[in-house]
Amino acid sequence: MTKKIAIIGSGNIGISLAKGLVKADFAQAADITLTRRNIDNLKSFADAGFIVSSDNKQAVAAADVVILAVLPQQLNTVLDEIQPSINATKHLVISVISGVSCAAVREKLGDDVEVVRVMPNTAIAIGQSMTCMASDNASAENIADVTRMFETVGSVVKINEDLMTSATALCACGIAFFLRAIRAASQGGVEIGFHADEALKMAVQTAKGAADLLLLHGTHPESEIDKVTSPKGCTIAGLNEMEHNGFSSSLIKGIKLSALKAGNLYTKEG
Repeated sequence: MTKKIAIIGSGNIGISLAKGLVKADFAQAADITLTRRNIDNLKSFADAGFIVSSDNKQAVAAADVVILAVLPQQLNTVLDEIQPSINATKHLVISVISGVSCAAVREKLGDDVEVVRVMPNTAIAIGQSMTCMASDNASAENIADVTRMFETVGSVVKINEDLMTSATALCACGIAFFLRAIRAASQGGVEIGFHADEALKMAVQTAKGAADLLLLHGTHPESEIDKVTSPKGCTIAGLNEMEHNGFSSSLIKGIKLSALKAGNLYTKEG
């Protein structure tokens, strides 16, 4: 039987996931309900065969899988709204909401409800997300289903829930860190003679090539660095200059501070 999916709060993440599920033949558009307070913004999805609705309770009642993708400040209201429609023996609940634990969702929906917490990053929009996933009560079958769902929009790794704040710093905030490194490289390119658009194109493709080397070869960064550094060469000179100025250290410290900040934010959100 094909599972019916309700995406509650169809913003960027929810819509990107819906597109990925259909593109990968995980689900048909007609099996996915997208909800939003203003459904005018979902007209193109209705035209593409998705069910669109502003009624969260009805969407949940008709679904097997419920994906919570609203803003954190909207969550409690939404959970109170859908709780009467939740059936613990039928529904799997997936939360992509930052800072909200599986236990916090169950507190509102019922202790017996299986909840999986998922954290994609903004590259979900192009099917290249690094998605982290955690659960403290979901079955192996449901974990496998959620993994396959999010593999339609990138890579997935299962982690302990207490590492979700760390994953936020490395994967979600990390997008910005790598973008800033690419920006800096392009600025260096301008300083050594290239036009800005040329330098940016060169930096972007070089960064993509570096990442693909690791993904395709399964190698360690240092082994690939060794291949491009020669004795008394220009690469090692540049690398060492960057390290003397704290390149690796600043990135590590930035990730640690982002994780600390994320943890504090989560505490405040309760």
